[in-house]
Order: sequence, then C-alpha cells, then structure tokens
Amino acid sequence: MAVPNSPWHREPARRAAKPQLSRELIVKTALEILAADGIDAVSMRRVAQALETGPASLYAHVSNKDELDELMFDRILGDAPIPAPDPSRWAEQVKELLRAQLAAMLSHPGIAKVAWNTMVPIGPNALRHGEAMIALLRAGGLPLRQAVFAGDALATYTKAFAYEGSVWMSGDVDQQELAQRSEYLKSLPPNEFPNLLQMNGLFSGETAQERFEYALDLFLAGISGGKAAHDTVGE
Repeated sequence: MAVPNSPWHREPARRAAKPQLSRELIVKTALEILAADGIDAVSMRRVAQALETGPASLYAHVSNKDELDELMFDRILGDAPIPAPDPSRWAEQVKELLRAQLAAMLSHPGIAKVAWNTMVPIGPNALRHGEAMIALLRAGGLPLRQAVFAGDALATYTKAFAYEGSVWMSGDVDQQELAQRSEYLKSLPPNEFPNLLQMNGLFSGETAQERFEYALDLFLAGISGGKAAHDTVGE
C-alpha cells in the first residue's frame, strides 16, 4: 500500500503549457497591446515579451514590424462586412462598405495610422475590400478606369477621416493649445472673417458622422455626374 502524502505536502504547481507560436497568435497579441496601450506601444520586442519569448522567434512568422502592422490592419478589416454588388442600390452599398471600414478602424484606435502609412495593402481582407469597392462602382455603371480612381479617392478619404478621429479618441491632443486656438479664432475681426466666426462648433465629435456622410454624398454625386457626362459624350 502506498504511503499517503503528509497533510502539509503540496504538489508542485504545474505551469500551463504556452500556446504554440504562430502568425495568428502574434497578430492577436499585437492587437491586445494596441487596445491596451495604443499603436506606438506595439513593437516586436513588446509582443515577444507578452508571449514570453525572444524577438528573434517572432521573425520566423513575421518578417518585420511593418508586416506586423499590415497584418493587424488586415485582421481588423476582416470584421467589416462586404456587400454583394446590387446595381439597384450600388451607391448605398458603397457607403455601407466605407462605414464598415471606418467603424473597424475607429474600434481599434491607432490602426488608422497604419492604414494611412500602408501604400498598397495586400493582405487577403484588404484585397477583398479593394475588389469589392471596384465591383460596387462598376455595378453602378462606371468603367474600370473611373471605378479605380473613384475607389482610390473614397478609400483615401475614409482612411484620413479615421486617422483624424483616432487622434481625437486617443486623447493625444493638447487641450490647452486647442483652447488657445479657439479663443484666437473668436478674436478675428468679423468684417474680414464672418464665416470662420460663425462655424464655431461645426468641427467637433458631435458632427463627425454628419461630416463623413456629407463627404460621401458629395463624392457619390460627383461620381454619378461624371458617369452621366461620360455617357453623354460617348453617345
């Protein structure tokens, strides 16, 4: 018969096995750091520390920090739904796609900086979004050349809007300087700057969605007008 353990005996704690290192785990960890401390805190060293490994081990899965940034951005885009082209409502679908992209970027403050700095995203989700945008614009009757140029303009605007919004959301704004600028604008002579003096409050977080939607409507109205002009010339 085996001798029982004494009352004060304690089995040594077993350390849980670390999950196997993979690209998916690295990206997931980087996104957790992004959510906790912002985009500037994400580095290969910081991710390696979180995974209890050395930075060198990460390079077997991710070539460098630039690729990690792009992988994070692509993972986030995967949360944005892509509509199937419907020629009867193509313009609204374009707006739906851009709203989803904006929401995905703003839900991860700082990632818009990555989107802005990435010249030509080539991740699988980025490619699907690019293909979807051109498909939607072509479903609206635009030829390929116009669809590509329009899609580029819309994507650039959306990334810029998300970038600006993420700066405000991060709180990385000198409130004192902002207040000083506001007071300075209020002091402008009204006979020279009547419109600037009346615009107070129109650039704020409260009007952000309205401003975004207004710009999309302008873009799409211009696209439709340009298409009509192109069709007329072609007749």
